[in-house]
Amino acid sequence: MSAPAAAVSPAVKQLDQAIMALGQARQAQPDASNIQVLAAAGQVLLEDGGPAALYQRVKRLESVRVFAGTDWDQPAILQADIAKISLRTGELAITTIEALSQLRLLAVAVGDYEHPRITRRRAHQFMTQVMALNLDLMGGRLNESDRERAHGLGEAVAALYAFELATMGYESILDSLVREVWRILDQRPIDIDQARGMVIQIAHCLYDPSIDTDNTGAAALVNCLFSPTPGCAEDPGIVTYATRLTEMMPGALTDEAEGFARAIHQTGLVSDYHAVFLRHLRALGAEGDALIPVALGLSTTGRDALGCYQLLVHTLIDECIHVETAQAVYGLACLLERGVLYSSPVSAGLWRQIQLPLSAETQATLASAFGTALAPRQFLLAGVLSLLGQPLGVGQGNNPTCQSVIGVSMWAANDPDYLLQLLAWAARDEEILFRFEGQTVSSKGLADGLAKTRPLDVDPVSMILVPHLDRIYIEMGRLCGPRDDDLHRWIHPEFYGWWVGQGFRVVADPATDRIVDHADFVRQFYASYHPDYNNNLPVVHPQPAGIAATDSAARYIGRHAITILRIGRDPTGVMRVYFFNPNNDSGQDWGKGVVTSTEGHGEFFGEASLPFSAFASRLFVYHYDPLEKGDPSAIPDADIARTVEIAEDSWAVAFH
Repeated sequence: MSAPAAAVSPAVKQLDQAIMALGQARQAQPDASNIQVLAAAGQVLLEDGGPAALYQRVKRLESVRVFAGTDWDQPAILQADIAKISLRTGELAITTIEALSQLRLLAVAVGDYEHPRITRRRAHQFMTQVMALNLDLMGGRLNESDRERAHGLGEAVAALYAFELATMGYESILDSLVREVWRILDQRPIDIDQARGMVIQIAHCLYDPSIDTDNTGAAALVNCLFSPTPGCAEDPGIVTYATRLTEMMPGALTDEAEGFARAIHQTGLVSDYHAVFLRHLRALGAEGDALIPVALGLSTTGRDALGCYQLLVHTLIDECIHVETAQAVYGLACLLERGVLYSSPVSAGLWRQIQLPLSAETQATLASAFGTALAPRQFLLAGVLSLLGQPLGVGQGNNPTCQSVIGVSMWAANDPDYLLQLLAWAARDEEILFRFEGQTVSSKGLADGLAKTRPLDVDPVSMILVPHLDRIYIEMGRLCGPRDDDLHRWIHPEFYGWWVGQGFRVVADPATDRIVDHADFVRQFYASYHPDYNNNLPVVHPQPAGIAATDSAARYIGRHAITILRIGRDPTGVMRVYFFNPNNDSGQDWGKGVVTSTEGHGEFFGEASLPFSAFASRLFVYHYDPLEKGDPSAIPDADIARTVEIAEDSWAVAFH
């Protein structure tokens, strides 16, 4: 005799009726309101067993297009850090639609639902990130803000998370979390808040006696952040550790310095204890100064730079290396390793930055983002160290500012003294100046660019500088007026610098938005950039380019700015394009097998890469040097045809 069916609650019955009604309504009116479905789903979410009931209905909810007209309708572009905010601080309607979205992706991740717009791999990655950012809900542990949420939403979200965790399995999640943290850290981002938050949540699990875990990879990550050296092996706290340092003998201090160096170069994460240690070394005088290069893990190059600019480096440590800015320690180490201080304008620019008076607006912006534990100028100076040390670690956050951010990265790598000049203008004068075809362009008084609000989810330098760059970039487009080609042809050399190639190709006719001679567009790119056909010329300076961004189903999303850094063969002999992507995460699935790599194929920290033909298949605009001509006739027709075919099988259908 079969077991009796579980009783269906009135709220679930109401949801089923609302789903049916929406499906019928949208047959006649495609944009019919989904409010009734979301309201009913919200009530189910609040019930015992609500997440399971909603999970069983995700396919039906998708079939009536409950997410239509919202960001959730594009699951491939969703971001875990934003999902956390939507889930835990939004109103009931926002929390509900976020919960439905996550349950849908959970079904995709475990193989219960094959979604046309996101792969199982990407869905699993997203759910791993979401769980990492909400691990504090393990065992129903609610913070005060969760407990105080209206309608019992705090408990409902905890129940949702418990259901997600039970469905995916805790052990696989922890393993995935550790892999995900390492994947992010392998890109060496400047903004490590998300990765750091994930490690902190992993630490809570490792040290929770009610949770049975045995993951050495997780322990290694946690140790790098909380106990990287013998002196702080049990995470004693900042005050206790500072006291211990005063009692350490020289040999013990050397062990501490070596431990910190191993940790930062292994992970790119900096422990708060590292900042305490460096400040202690500075207080010791000459004895401590001798250990600074050890604590930074410097090679001969870095040690030479430190020796030549010792006063400047020591002043930078004194001014901006504190517990609140500990991550800048890694930026300082990388800055010294890059040898950028040997350019006298850079060292002079840093001296100016140390004593730069900030405008009232700049101070208020930095204080609102980073707090008041330090002066705003100290947070900004710490950001400068990180950016100059990690030019490929800068990201655009959740802001449409890719054009400006690739400029920030390019200047940090290629023209750091110019970047320091721009920042000085922006932070002190609330104005930056450019030249465009002989005309001075000021950011002061210009309307907002693509970003309508100041970005606050980025590094300190970008926070202050990017709004000005964004406005200037749009103004240059306005000054172009009507022209017979894509406006980026004229904007890029004026905006980014003299090294931008004067040759320019765009795949689509700007007047008709239709692709014109795609094969010739690709052939020119091969002839200009592929070492086998351009006389083996390297990419001397980073070159701005535009790609046709696609989702995991290879559908066109929009144009996106990146920087071509270098071309070369990977360890397996495959010719690859190595590029900078200002997105916060460069490991992306662009659909139909075009998956960007961030490690394992010869990438340096911060680089993304693709096989040459795969990259060329997503290319929309590029610059080249018309005086350095390759041999277009030497390129096999089959290679061109294959590249065009990859494009035609994805984004290019939107331009015919």
